[in-house]
Amino acid sequence: MAIAAPGNPRPRPQIVKLTDSAAARVREIMDGSEKTLAGLRVGVKNGGCAGMSYTMEWAEAVGPHDEVIEDKGVKVLIDPKAVMFLLGTEMDFKMDKLSSGFVFNNPNQTSACGCGESVAIEPAKA
Repeated sequence: MAIAAPGNPRPRPQIVKLTDSAAARVREIMDGSEKTLAGLRVGVKNGGCAGMSYTMEWAEAVGPHDEVIEDKGVKVLIDPKAVMFLLGTEMDFKMDKLSSGFVFNNPNQTSACGCGESVAIEPAKA
């Protein structure tokens, strides 16, 4: 869903979308938190054998430059430095017999390392 910025009639693309599974897991964790949380902050950082890795942390407050995404009743805060790397990304939550975790289906990702801890991401093209 595209969202129009205040004073700008041109809609902006939604940076990150959540699957039902991801939204349910974020909501479950936030509801069980002892602290009042503003949302889940998602970003990227340099590092790892493929060049970058996704970051996630619980945020007690919205930062002054965070992009705020509300999807399926969940608030996700996007680190402003990560916006161009995350445009069009779908965040999912997967669970199998041996592991569980959030998965990013990112159209800007060009490769991933063998261990799955880091990725190569290009900025979104216009």
